[in-house]
Amino acid sequence: MFKPLIGITMGDSAGVGPEIILKSLGHAEIHEVCRPIVIGDAKILERAKAFIHSDLDIRSISGLNQAEFSPNVINCYDLDLLPKKISIGQISAESGHAAYKFVEKAVELALNKEIDAICTAPLNKEALHKGGHTYPGHTEILAALTNTEDFSMMLSAPNLRVIHVTTHVGIIDAIKMINPQRVYEVIRLAYETLTRAGIDQPKIAVCGINPHAGENGLFGYGEEEDKIIPAVKKAKAEGIDAIGPLPADTLFFRAVRGDFDVVVAMYHDQGHGPVKVLGLDAGVNITVGLPIIRTSVDHGTAFDIAGKGIADERSLMEAIRRAVELVPRVKK
Repeated sequence: MFKPLIGITMGDSAGVGPEIILKSLGHAEIHEVCRPIVIGDAKILERAKAFIHSDLDIRSISGLNQAEFSPNVINCYDLDLLPKKISIGQISAESGHAAYKFVEKAVELALNKEIDAICTAPLNKEALHKGGHTYPGHTEILAALTNTEDFSMMLSAPNLRVIHVTTHVGIIDAIKMINPQRVYEVIRLAYETLTRAGIDQPKIAVCGINPHAGENGLFGYGEEEDKIIPAVKKAKAEGIDAIGPLPADTLFFRAVRGDFDVVVAMYHDQGHGPVKVLGLDAGVNITVGLPIIRTSVDHGTAFDIAGKGIADERSLMEAIRRAVELVPRVKK
C-alpha cells in the first residue's frame, strides 16, 4: 500500500500546534494512511509531551533519509530555531519567524518532490509580522514561495465546500478587488480541484455580494451585474456547471442539503461563517491553484488554551486525511 509522505509544519510554537500534532500522531489510524514528518523544532515537541502526558518518542532528524516510521515515533525535521524557553501563549518575533521558516522548508521539500503534501498547524499573524514576514497568512506565503498568481482558499466541512474570491482584506477593499476575471478564475479553480478529486461535472454555486444578490438592482450599485454575471456566463460557455449570483442567506443551506458541490464566496466572512458554524473541529483549509498540495486546520493558535493539553486535534487529523486523499489523484 502506497503511503504518502506528509510534511506537517509546526506552526507558531507558542500556540496549540505542537500539542495537536502530538495528539494527532498518537492515533494509529494516521500512521496507517501516511508517513508523517513534522517540520519544526524537536525540543518544542518534547516540551509539549508534558502538556498531554504523551510517551511518544521524538526523533530529531536533519534529512528525510534519517526518518524511521513507527506509530510510537515522531520524526521531526529539526530546524532548531527557537530558544528552549519560548513563552506559551505569548506573541513573539522568534516564534513568528520560526513558523515562517517551517513553511519555507516544507515548500522546498514539496517542490523538490521529497514530500507528497504539506499540512500546516496554525500560525499567528501578529507574531509572523513581528518576525519580519508581512503576509496576511499561510495562503499568501505559499503563493509567494511557489510563484503562484491564481490561487484561492477552499474550506471543507461535512457536506459543505466553500472557495473564496477574496480572503484577508477588509470588506470595502474586498468589494473593490472583486472583478469578473477574478470570479471566473475562482470558479475555474473550484472546477479543476473537484474534478481532480473525482467529482464529475461539479455543481458550482456563486454567491452574490449584496443582500438577496442585489435583487435586480434594488440593493447595492449593480455589483452583481458588473462583477459576477459576466464570470458565470464565461464559465458556463466553457461547459462548467456554474449558477449565480445567488443570495447567500439561503445558498449555504441549499449547499449543505446537497444541491451544490461547492460555493464560491465573495469575501472572507461570507464563506468562513457557515463553515465554522458546522464545527471548528471538522473544518479543513485547502489552498487551491498551487503546484503542491497544502491542507490545514481551520482554526487559530488558541493562545488562551495553549499548554493546557485540552486543544482538540480533530481538525488537524481531518486535514492530514484530506491531504492523503489528494496525493494519489495528483500523482497519477
